[in-house]
Formats: sequence, C-alpha cells, structure tokens
Amino acid sequence: MTEQSVQLDPLDARLVEMLAGEPRIGVLEMSRRLSVARGTVQARLDKLIARGAIKSFGPEVIPEAIGFGVMSFVTLEISQRYGHTAVAAHLSDIPEVLEAHTITGGGDVLCRIVARSHADLQRVIDQIVGYEGIVRAHTIIALAELIHYRTLPLVQAASRA
Repeated sequence: MTEQSVQLDPLDARLVEMLAGEPRIGVLEMSRRLSVARGTVQARLDKLIARGAIKSFGPEVIPEAIGFGVMSFVTLEISQRYGHTAVAAHLSDIPEVLEAHTITGGGDVLCRIVARSHADLQRVIDQIVGYEGIVRAHTIIALAELIHYRTLPLVQAASRA
C-alpha cells in the first residue's frame, strides 16, 4: 500500500483520540458521542485506514508485562555485500527484535530489542550478530522510559494545522 498524505481535521482527531482511549468502542457509540451521523464516522475511519493513517486496531502489548523487562537499542553496521534486505530477513526471525530501521550516521540499521534479563540480552545480541551480514553491533541499554511511544499529540497538532 502506498501511503498518502492525509489532512486531518478536528473531527478526525477526535475519532482517533476516542479510539486510542477506548479501542473497543463501536462506530455507533462514537457517532453518538460526537453528535455526527454513523455514516460520517464510518466514512472517516475508512478514509484514515485506506490512506494508512490508522494501521491497526489491535492491542498494544507491553513487553515488560510479559517478562521482557530489559530494553535496548542496537546500532548495526552491515556488510554492503549482503544489503539491507537480507539483514532485515535475519532480524525478522528474532522475536525479541521489535523494530528495525535503516539510518544515516554511524551505523546502517537501528533496532529496538527486548530481553528477559541482561544475560538474555547477551543471547539476543549473539543471535543478531551471528549473521555474517552484520559486521558490528553497538548496544545501549534503556534504563527508564521517559515518554512512551505516542502519536496522539501529533494527530492533534496535525488537525490544527
């Protein structure tokens, strides 16, 4: 799917806000609370989904709550002979790799990973660097989360623009 630029208005922002606060809310209840027609709410949601502004209605799982209390960020330097695609395929086979991004600067790929303990983190890092397409890894252990991943303030700002 090709992502398109989506212009958000205050109604879109209120819909997203409502879904973020109550993910199991129904379209009819949203239309009642917002004082707009059910069809309007459905059409707006369909537009936001089709254009990639809303990608999921699934639950947000907190790794720490399921036993993965150590989070770290790993910068990888990769062998250009293998390329990003092969490295991404390797990383996608490791469940503790939550996300990976190609980057500029001192490395090629930035990963967010989790582990059950520091010893388990070593196991995960060993699994990551065990692939011959990865030349080097630099790991930073997160001590505390100051701001949880969020998009709602961004949605609100975009609706005012």
